[in-house]
Amino acid sequence: MPSQRPGSVSNNSHTVVSLDDVRAAAERLDGVAVRTTLLTSEPLSELAGVPVYLKLENEQPTGAFKLRGAWNFVSRITAENRRLGVITYSSGNHGQAVAFAAKRLGLRAIVVMPETAPKLKIDRIQSWGGEVVFAGVTSASRRERALELAEFHGYNVVPPFDDPDIIAGQGTVGLEIVEQLPEVSHIAVPVGGGGLLAGVTVAASALLPDVDITGVEPEGSAALRIALREGQVTKLSETNSVADGLLPLAIGELPFRHVYKKVNSVVVKDDTIISTMRWLLEHHNILAEPSGAVTSGALRGGVLDLSGPTVLIVSGGNVEPDAMRIS
Repeated sequence: MPSQRPGSVSNNSHTVVSLDDVRAAAERLDGVAVRTTLLTSEPLSELAGVPVYLKLENEQPTGAFKLRGAWNFVSRITAENRRLGVITYSSGNHGQAVAFAAKRLGLRAIVVMPETAPKLKIDRIQSWGGEVVFAGVTSASRRERALELAEFHGYNVVPPFDDPDIIAGQGTVGLEIVEQLPEVSHIAVPVGGGGLLAGVTVAASALLPDVDITGVEPEGSAALRIALREGQVTKLSETNSVADGLLPLAIGELPFRHVYKKVNSVVVKDDTIISTMRWLLEHHNILAEPSGAVTSGALRGGVLDLSGPTVLIVSGGNVEPDAMRIS
């Protein structure tokens, strides 16, 4: 079970997440998370010259993959600590997932969001019963405020990515991909804090040691690329992108330990992300938020080098159509 005391973030930075952990998370998620569609994309396959599939995490009840990790964490909080409620810090999708899990389990949930958070994500957190608090515009600002509130009130802190239970839950995406497409040779994963990338790497590489895994970041928030180059987590001075879910100043320490020397990294420009959102809607009727469109954008932008069957993870779809500037 999560080992942190109320009012603190777990400090399991040396914990190794295993395939067994991911499989245990999959059991907990049975009946909660959706086994999402793996959709063949004929246009992208034609462009790439290899079979290309889209893993549609926008089908989750909260509209994004974050439900997997949040449920795996929150459902394991002890009965004694549940009465204190939970708090998290999020640009939106993780907050929705925590609010969803808390409501289903009968817990109070507080979500600290940036002042620039999209209204759609604020409304959806509140629709799940979450209480929203605003703090600054950076991930550091909202984390600091969440920890202050947790310390004062005793809330259980649910970290967005730098935790073994979160990583194990997100890893169920990779588990499903391998089950749905055993011949997969390449998986492209959106990267913010790195929880999804780490989980997919744990699951997929354990089952398919030769699989290639690429982390995809917006050009204005390339923390993974720098960390891989430097061989250590390096904090950016600032981040800026239309992909509001991929803007941490640094990849998490624990996720980085799970992906270093196991993954590649590419970056995508914002105009490519926006045009890809439009393209996914027009060609596949998929409403993808900017963070969910980066993997398809990487392929359309010519920065992914593919050699076999490839899965592009569409991580979420929580966006208003107007945000895509579609006339």
